[in-house]
Amino acid sequence: MAGGGLRKGIGIGEDEIKNLATAAWKAHESAEKHYLVEKNSQQVIISFPGVGVIKEWFSGTRKPFGETEIDLKLFPSLKSVGNNKTALVNEAFLKRFQDILSKSKLRTEVEKAMKKKKQIFFTGHSSGAAVAILATLWTLETSPIDHKPPLCVTFGSPLVGNHIFSHAIRRENWSSYFIHFVKRYDIVPRILLAPPSSFEHSFEKIYQFLNPKSKPFLVESIDSEIASDFYFAVMPNVAAVSSYAACKLMGNKNVSLETLENFTTLSPYRPFGTYVFCNRNKNFIITRNPDAALQILLFSAQLSTEADTAAIAYKSLEDHLIHDFLKNIQVQNLVCLDKLEEIPLAADTASNGDIATVNMTLNDLGLCTRARLCLLAARESEKRKLRNQEKINQSKAKIEEKLKEVEDYRAMCEMGGEGYYESFKLQMKDEDFEANVNRLDLEALWNEITDMLYLYELPDEFESSRDWIKLGTQFRCLLEPLDIANYYRHPRPGTYMKEGRPRRYKYAQQWLEHSLRKKKSPQVTRIESSCYWAMVEELIRDKDKSVEEKILQVDTWIDNEDLPKEKDVFLKKSTFVKWWETLPQQHRESSSVQTLINKG
Repeated sequence: MAGGGLRKGIGIGEDEIKNLATAAWKAHESAEKHYLVEKNSQQVIISFPGVGVIKEWFSGTRKPFGETEIDLKLFPSLKSVGNNKTALVNEAFLKRFQDILSKSKLRTEVEKAMKKKKQIFFTGHSSGAAVAILATLWTLETSPIDHKPPLCVTFGSPLVGNHIFSHAIRRENWSSYFIHFVKRYDIVPRILLAPPSSFEHSFEKIYQFLNPKSKPFLVESIDSEIASDFYFAVMPNVAAVSSYAACKLMGNKNVSLETLENFTTLSPYRPFGTYVFCNRNKNFIITRNPDAALQILLFSAQLSTEADTAAIAYKSLEDHLIHDFLKNIQVQNLVCLDKLEEIPLAADTASNGDIATVNMTLNDLGLCTRARLCLLAARESEKRKLRNQEKINQSKAKIEEKLKEVEDYRAMCEMGGEGYYESFKLQMKDEDFEANVNRLDLEALWNEITDMLYLYELPDEFESSRDWIKLGTQFRCLLEPLDIANYYRHPRPGTYMKEGRPRRYKYAQQWLEHSLRKKKSPQVTRIESSCYWAMVEELIRDKDKSVEEKILQVDTWIDNEDLPKEKDVFLKKSTFVKWWETLPQQHRESSSVQTLINKG
């Protein structure tokens, strides 16, 4: 898309952006307050101030980039569901938000706005934007499903979290609620790509010029050498992170990449949400692709010549101010990279119409041929993930067909009085062999899915797909007992749950658990277990428990519904019943389990 207004591109118009920028700057001028609130009949704007002390950006020295795991009690969705990895965030920003939440009336303000069905906007400038991001995510975690989601609009925001942070937000379909305005040379959105040790000596001197109470409020008041040192402390690290990411996107197998991984610690922080890059010529570029945003952060702030050093260093500070947004915003050209059918590679492409406008806008933001190749690689990476999903979508019919055959096998075994777990474990019939072939076929299909998820080679939204959660649950509950039977067919030193459980079942179970948690349904009391046969096998083999303790354990399972009252568990020839009947009669008769066995 070339041309057109901001509302068409990002969903909010110039007047709203001006109002939000004004609110963000008011908060910046009131830095001693936790936040400011502006209300009208339809909306509430909550704005957070920025801070200029380095300890408010990097708390502690435990990690080279000041990162820590997100608080999953406040942000339970910010993790990789299948891989079960917690998102990393800037520790100082997280602590600041936690402090505001515990010491202010923010929770009450949000609840009142939601109760009145008002649209909530969170905004902030600089580090205040980082707090606005966390406030928005916390609201999305806690707000009712039927409430209008909050919107977060930031100005000159630093990066906040790592790739899992970005992945989780896209998986939850929250990306569209975050809009980040970044001016071309603004150094602050790039700061966290460099370790604080590289610039901490000059950080507070640099940041003081942003303090509205400091006079004169002029970038020229900063020594040119300090400004240049600060710029050159940050940008080489931006180049290292972005170049490494671009090589990965392009599938580069260069040995130097492995060397970089082994000997250099790169920043974990990555973009997320919608980025709007702009310059003083009123040209705007929009992208929702986090990989593309990372590349633009590098290339749009590059030096053209060495002679530009002092000028660009000053611009990297001047562009962090938001005064341009406090005026009427005028858009000369607007390009949405995600909607372009093609990106012109040559900066001097001779063309007319929209392509000419696109090319001029890309040039105006410093996106050279190399930059455009990196943008194409980011786009191709996203397309590859979609192709991977299409490939596995095509396997759904085969999966369903194989599962139906296993269900038929289970029904046949139940008619024989021993259950499919016991029959599969013994492997005495032709049907058992056929079931094993189906098991291996299904496992191969699901291993391919989980391998892609492990490497983040599927769209981030995949793990929230209702169809795949449902199919994954069916697969896990039907197939995992056969894997457990296969594991215990021969004596083994370990246990299935500790040493043998494959990733494919863990992923499928975690998808279901996450989806049920999001529903916040009081009726959901437990997750259907597919591991009850493993529990039984481990109990039978446990030499440290007495008979009384084992029976008590089984009774507890029944009471808590951990051991499902499935028909095949209590069939006369089942592993469980055959073990149960070896126990002393007086112990068996005192247990409620005997009643279930008699019914079986």
